[in-house]
Amino acid sequence: MNSEARWVVLSDGGRPTEDIYFLESAAPALRQQGATVNRITASRSLGAALVHGRTFLKRYAGANLLLCRSLSPGWLRWLERHRNSFGYIAYLIDDDIAAAANDPTLPAAYRQRMARIVHLQPRLLMLSDEVVACSEQLAQRFVAQHGHVSVLTPPLIASLPNLEHFRLPPSAPMPWKIGFHGTRAHLTDLLYLAPALTAVQQGRSDTQLEIMLGKHTPAQLAGLPRVKTPDPLPWQAFRSYQASCRLHIGVAPLLETPFNQGKSFIKFLDIAAMGGVGIYSNRYPYTEIVRHGENGLLVDDAPKAWQAGLIQLLDNPEETARMAAQAARDAFAMGDSQIAAAFWRLRQGRLS
Repeated sequence: MNSEARWVVLSDGGRPTEDIYFLESAAPALRQQGATVNRITASRSLGAALVHGRTFLKRYAGANLLLCRSLSPGWLRWLERHRNSFGYIAYLIDDDIAAAANDPTLPAAYRQRMARIVHLQPRLLMLSDEVVACSEQLAQRFVAQHGHVSVLTPPLIASLPNLEHFRLPPSAPMPWKIGFHGTRAHLTDLLYLAPALTAVQQGRSDTQLEIMLGKHTPAQLAGLPRVKTPDPLPWQAFRSYQASCRLHIGVAPLLETPFNQGKSFIKFLDIAAMGGVGIYSNRYPYTEIVRHGENGLLVDDAPKAWQAGLIQLLDNPEETARMAAQAARDAFAMGDSQIAAAFWRLRQGRLS
């Protein structure tokens, strides 16, 4: 291995992507083996790109670069002029940006932001030696556009909690906590579950539902009994919250849309990180990792099926706890950060 390998994440602000797939997973191991790793914020100002670009070139010429999702036009033009001054460049992508830009169910501002990235994406691909996608289906979207496309599934960068929240005295009723911690991009998916969640919250008194959408929580869900709707959190604040939050059940609906088809199984890791067992849509990517009844439930696209899945877990606490424990073991194995470290180490050894 090249003990003097250098890596620079040239960041346009996609901190979760950068942390999950590189900075908080692979980078610590790479540093231990002699590599240097830096994250540089690429300002959106053209003038800043020119000024800071000169400093960047002096300091990081020859380094390997990691581009995540996007790059400002000023920095993109600068990098095109100086491409030969750097080593290996990877383009890391964890969403089907083109599908998002054309999905009428997504928020308009989000679609517009994705459309701007789509416009720049061919240039990012031209700059890069390799496209690194978070799932096999997303990788397939780029095969016709780039000659070197690889898959790096999401690493687990959160600590896994013990499952003490499942262990209560027999005389104490289980205060079940059900959670949805998706973004507004999954609002349509959540709305599909509204009848199931409504039936559970109105039909029982032992469940608390948390939907982290704040003011964007659908009114029919926000008005249910025992519902909490905390505001979405910035990335670092969410990580702290995730480390302290305990779930029994997480719901991860994923309807059949072009945008959803490019998703990774990261929600499996997120739910395990909060100590829960998940109920997932019975489709890719969850069909690749969820073994129904062992480490989660796979359910079809019908609210009644989601309601039945919830009732199954609620009425069988010992089995639910067993599934949560197996989900944690599987998340630990499939999300091992050493897998990501080996992935990037191979590239620095071959291409530095």
